[in-house]
Amino acid sequence: MSAKWKGRILLVEDDESLIFALRDRLESEGYEVVEARDGDSALESAGTRSFDLIILDVELPKKNGFDVCREIRQRGIRTPILILTARSHVTDRVKGLRLGADDYLVKPFATLELVARIEALQRRAPTYTGGVLETFSFGAIEVDFRSGKITRHSLALDLSNMELKLLRYLAENRGSVLTREELLEKVWGHATTLATRTVDVHIATLRQKLEENPSRPELIVTVHGAGYKFVA
Repeated sequence: MSAKWKGRILLVEDDESLIFALRDRLESEGYEVVEARDGDSALESAGTRSFDLIILDVELPKKNGFDVCREIRQRGIRTPILILTARSHVTDRVKGLRLGADDYLVKPFATLELVARIEALQRRAPTYTGGVLETFSFGAIEVDFRSGKITRHSLALDLSNMELKLLRYLAENRGSVLTREELLEKVWGHATTLATRTVDVHIATLRQKLEENPSRPELIVTVHGAGYKFVA
């Protein structure tokens, strides 16, 4: 049986052997791992997808980890950041924390300690930690998540609060395959005991309201054996 889904981690590292080791361990713990191997790619990923945690190496091509950390915070992204580095001097640790990092781990380290620190950061973090999507438009549909106003061909749509939360999470992670377990965790809450069928029912109602042809959806598509993907 696969491990329970625990969240999505952005792993920013350019050491091939360390990437392999960390990905293997984190995936075995139930995390989805997205890789970025230089500073520019890290900023692009952090700005376009939501993550539960960012593991950020300091020594990176194109842009170092300190600069990446600073820019992430300047963009208003509050995702917890765990810095990895071979620099053990206290001034380097202080610099990373002052730039907005939440924790600091010096190489070499035990993966067991890394997992423990990730879990500790997740316990302190809010349910949603990525950038906040306030408005969004796709096709004839326009959404203002601040007011809850949704229109299609300029006509108002009536969405429940949970449908709106689900649409927001789909839009914030557009292009990514989202499992039913992840959607339950992130939209309904970590403590939910609901069945994954709940997700299917809400997806169906969203399709009825948003799709031109709900029986042949083009916005919220099913990825068989995996989950759903928002492709607007």
